[in-house]
Amino acid sequence: MEPSADRLASAAAQGRAQEVRALLEAGAPPNAPNRYGRSPIQVMMMGSTDIARLLLLHGAEPNRADPATLTRPVHDAAREGFLDTLVVLHQAGARLDVSDLWGRLPVDLAEERGHRDIAQYLRAAAGDTESGSRAYTARSGGSPR
Repeated sequence: MEPSADRLASAAAQGRAQEVRALLEAGAPPNAPNRYGRSPIQVMMMGSTDIARLLLLHGAEPNRADPATLTRPVHDAAREGFLDTLVVLHQAGARLDVSDLWGRLPVDLAEERGHRDIAQYLRAAAGDTESGSRAYTARSGGSPR
């Protein structure tokens, strides 16, 4: 394990942007897993676009999947209601069309939690302005779009 990985992941998770910046500028690898096997972008404070931007600027992989659940940072941002963070991740190349272990897309998680603004953004980004996601529609017996 990279010695600075735990410190960077911890700083990212706690939203300590100055510490994240200092560690990255000192050469801490942005994708190195911490002792729990998670990278900083996977454990970052979702409500901090500054942390997301710093990690992405230094090469963090926005599509890094959790090895146990296959969730990605966009799943977490959609589920927890952080539109600004989701937009930053998407603009950096995060895919919005990938399912987690349970077959849920980020839009499904946003809809389940009642984050209408996020679900609307995700549908618009996917070119689908109708209600419901492909995964949700397929599960409910409708035909996928």
